[in-house]
Amino acid sequence: MGAAAEEELDWSRDRYSWPLGDCSRFVEAAGVRWHLQQLGSGPSLVLIHGTGASTHSWRGLAPLLAERYSVLAFDLPGHAFTVGTPQGGLSLNAISEAVAALLAQLSIRPRVLIGHSAGAAIAARMALDNRVVAQAIVSLNGALLPFDPLPGLLLAPLARLLAATPGVPQLFSWSARRRGAVERLIRSTGSTLDAEGVELYWRLVRSPAHVAGVLQMMARWDLAPLAQALPRLAVPLLQLVGSADRTVPPGLAARVRELLPAVQTTVMPGLGHLAHEERPDLVMQALRVREEMFGEA
Repeated sequence: MGAAAEEELDWSRDRYSWPLGDCSRFVEAAGVRWHLQQLGSGPSLVLIHGTGASTHSWRGLAPLLAERYSVLAFDLPGHAFTVGTPQGGLSLNAISEAVAALLAQLSIRPRVLIGHSAGAAIAARMALDNRVVAQAIVSLNGALLPFDPLPGLLLAPLARLLAATPGVPQLFSWSARRRGAVERLIRSTGSTLDAEGVELYWRLVRSPAHVAGVLQMMARWDLAPLAQALPRLAVPLLQLVGSADRTVPPGLAARVRELLPAVQTTVMPGLGHLAHEERPDLVMQALRVREEMFGEA
């Protein structure tokens, strides 16, 4: 047990080496103790990471955005340094409601929501349910629609089984003690990260609490209701799509365009699922080209 405890994330220790740690603080909202980071000034912009990530994934992009915006990033419930489970668990609807409660607690009315992967689904769900009023949503390799139905039918029950099985998070974390396993996992997304990026994900997956949160989120995730509601999305949507993404098929963006003909799409050649970590400068460039969607900065 002592060895496992040493792998858990501990803010009192990790704050000095965590990206943008000097911008961090903790806030209670919706039954969750949120780890969040705020930087910059100007119109409010909110960053929502995807499943298995944390605020660290915005370490390159957030400072660029902070040159013109007041940026908020946070760890989702069950992820990294955020502790607690909102009422309703870690389903898409419950997390969206909890994020809206956090924004209300902070008195933040975001001009733009930027969501990566599952974070894009959270942003869209919030807008559809009128939990937030924004001028634009940016879907960064967004997982807005269900993938191939067969894997979806298999993965959700498997995740529920793993999440409910005692010792599974500890087993996953133990198996990830070898850095090579994390490097292979990152490469499988179509992205290539620097040594710091690999190290940060390695620290996350070695934490049983983080792994447990990821499994619980996967177990409760259901994109079918979002797909049915997506044609009602009134907020302008920008899709940034990495052409080399092996996690969310780039072809999914075309399916979103069928549901929302007015959606704007920018393809980022050669970038994978973690495009914003690979080349935050290119992602920022793509955002600047479409910045008229955000209104006056």
